Amino acid sequence: MKNIEVNGTVAERFEAVREEFAQAVDPGAGAQLAVYAHGRLVVDLWSGDDVTGETLTGVYSATKGAATVAVALLVQDGALELDQPVARHWPEFAAAGKERITLRDVLTHRSGVIGVDGGLTADELADDEVIARRLAGQRPYWRPGSAHGYGGFVAFAIVGEVVRRATGRSLQAHFEERVRAPHGLDLHLGLPEALEDRYREVRPGSASPEELAAFWADVPGPHSITGVGYGLNSSPPLDQVAFLNTRRVRALGQASAGGVGNARALAGLYAAAVFGLDGRAPLLEPDTVGEFAMLHSTGRDLVTGDAGQYALGFQAKGLRYPFLSANAFGHNGSAGAESFADPLAGIAFGYTRRRFSFNWSYPEHDRLAAAVHRAVTSMARQASTR
Repeated sequence: MKNIEVNGTVAERFEAVREEFAQAVDPGAGAQLAVYAHGRLVVDLWSGDDVTGETLTGVYSATKGAATVAVALLVQDGALELDQPVARHWPEFAAAGKERITLRDVLTHRSGVIGVDGGLTADELADDEVIARRLAGQRPYWRPGSAHGYGGFVAFAIVGEVVRRATGRSLQAHFEERVRAPHGLDLHLGLPEALEDRYREVRPGSASPEELAAFWADVPGPHSITGVGYGLNSSPPLDQVAFLNTRRVRALGQASAGGVGNARALAGLYAAAVFGLDGRAPLLEPDTVGEFAMLHSTGRDLVTGDAGQYALGFQAKGLRYPFLSANAFGHNGSAGAESFADPLAGIAFGYTRRRFSFNWSYPEHDRLAAAVHRAVTSMARQASTR
C-alpha cells in the first residue's frame, strides 16, 4: 500500500510503529491506533478524511471486551457466579433444554444459543432486552458444552439479562459507572445524543465484481450455523454496515456489538483493567485477570471456523498473535476494530477503522500488533540493561 498522511504522536522508540501505520493502513479506511505501554500512552495516531484522535465510530464486537470487563468486576465482587446456571436468575431461559447452561458457557460461546429460528430483525437486534425475550424459548443449535460457536450479535444479551436480574441494573449501567466514567473513556455502550456530532459513519468496503463473486460463492447459506450466528436468517438479512449507522442502535448500546468509541478508549479500557490508568489501581485483580484470560474454547468454531479461539468473554489473542504471551486477551470487531491486552508485555492496544473490508480480512492488524510488540520489548530490553 502507499504511505498515507499520518497525524498524532508516538513516544521515543515507537517511531517504527508510526512508519508501519503509514505503510499498512488502507488509505481510505479512516483509521486510529493507540497503545499504552505499562500504563503510559506511547502511540496516538490517526489518518483519513474527517478523522481525528477524538472521532467516534462503531466498534462492533470490540464492544464485547468492554462488556466483559464489567462482568469481570461483578464476578470479582461476588455478585455473579460463573458456574451457576443462567436459569437460576432467569427461570424462563430454562426452556427447550437450556436449564444447565451456565454463565461460563455463554461467555465462552459454548451454549449453542447463537440466534433464533426465523431470525431477529435489525430493530430487534438493537435492544438486548428484546433479544433476551426471543432467546428465552429458543432451543440451542447444538448440545450445550459439546462444541463452541460464536454468538456474534446475541451472546451478551444473555449475559446482560443475567446481570439485570442478579443486580437490578443493566450491564450498560455497570460499565458506565464502574469503567467508562471514572476513567473518562470515549467508549460508550449507549452513545449520548450530545456526542452524536463526533460520530462518523462506518462505510462498506470496495471490491471488483470478480472479487465479490468469488467471495459470495463461498459464503454459507442464511439458515446454516454460520448464517444464524451472523443474523443472516432474518428477512431481509442483517446489514452489518447499516447496523451501527442507525441512531437507535448507538443509543441503546447493545452489549454484543453496539458500542461506539475510538482507539484511545479501546486501548485505555485494557490499560485501566490490567495495568491501571492515570494513577488509579487496575480495575481487575490478578486472579480475576488470570481467570478471564485463561483459554476456554479452542479448535474449530462452528460459526467462524478456525478464527474462533476464546478465553472467558474475550478472544484468545495469544493464539491469534503468536508473538504475544499465552494469556493475551481482547476482542476485535467488524469493520476492522482490534483491541487487546498482553499482561506479560505490558501492552494495551486499540485500533479502529471506518470502512469494512469486503471479505472481513484486515492484514494490518498483524503488522501493527507486531510493530507494537517489537517496540515494547525493545524498550524493556534497553531498560533492563541500564
